[in-house]
Amino acid sequence: MPWPFGIALFLATILAMEGVAYAAHRWVMHGPGWFLHASHHRPRAGNWELNDLYAAIFAIPSIVLLLGGVQLGWWPGFTRIGAGIAAYGAIYFGFHDLIVHRRLPHRYVARWRYMKRIVQAHRIHHAVETKDGAVSYGFLWAPRPEALKAELKRRERAGVRAPATPGEATS
Repeated sequence: MPWPFGIALFLATILAMEGVAYAAHRWVMHGPGWFLHASHHRPRAGNWELNDLYAAIFAIPSIVLLLGGVQLGWWPGFTRIGAGIAAYGAIYFGFHDLIVHRRLPHRYVARWRYMKRIVQAHRIHHAVETKDGAVSYGFLWAPRPEALKAELKRRERAGVRAPATPGEATS
């Protein structure tokens, strides 16, 4: 496979994964998979939550494609697609678990307008603690926070978490 095509396939997979992540988040996690994802919309007690199982579930296609492309003689493009899925997972982990949810201590503060928008959109998504009524399901692309707040207001704030009390853990 020519290397420019391989790189393009890898990058296209990373971009396409945002659509896959949006669909999985909106229609699986906030649908029949809520039994796992609900833990992510509650304050976390400890380092792990049931929702973390999604990382393992979503790694399976990447592992299978990498194994097939590297070891089993499948089409070489499968290696690039598997690597693109893994790269999206790494980007998601960095932004979502490290920057937004601060699952490891750090001093990073979002100052870049794009990063602020992603962080705000995700926090607005988490303001809703129920299966229904959330807004902003994507992660690398997010609507303007003003539009998300207006949508929550239009829905009469259905499912929105009550303000945290002092000393209460937040997710």
